[in-house]
Parts: sequence; structure tokens; C-alpha cells
Amino acid sequence: MSTVEEIQTAVQQLTIEERDQLRDWFQAYEDDDWDREIAADVAAGKLDKLAEEAVKDFREGRCTKL
Repeated sequence: MSTVEEIQTAVQQLTIEERDQLRDWFQAYEDDDWDREIAADVAAGKLDKLAEEAVKDFREGRCTKL
């Protein structure tokens, strides 16, 4: 299977239980990608400004308890 169309056709042949398994696997796969992207952004300092703003807002009392 090398094309999206082939994958879509194969997915249509799955049982509900198999689609549930695929959905769970794919969500975990995407979650892992997201985690790697965030980790790379943190390492590159891309989130430093946001963190500084959040700390400043907290110190200046502009935060509410959850």
C-alpha cells in the first residue's frame, strides 16, 4: 500500500474492532509526533518567550486558579 487511495480502500474493508485498533494506533502515532515536535521547540528555545510571559503574568497576579 503506497497511496492514500489504497489505504482508504483497505480501511473500508476493516471490521469495526479493527478500525478501533487502527484509530487508537494512529492517535498514539500522532501524539508521539507532537511530543517530538514540542521537545524540539523547547530545545530550540522557541517557547522561551511564552514561558517568560506566563511567569510574568503569574507574578503580577494576572492568573486565576483552575
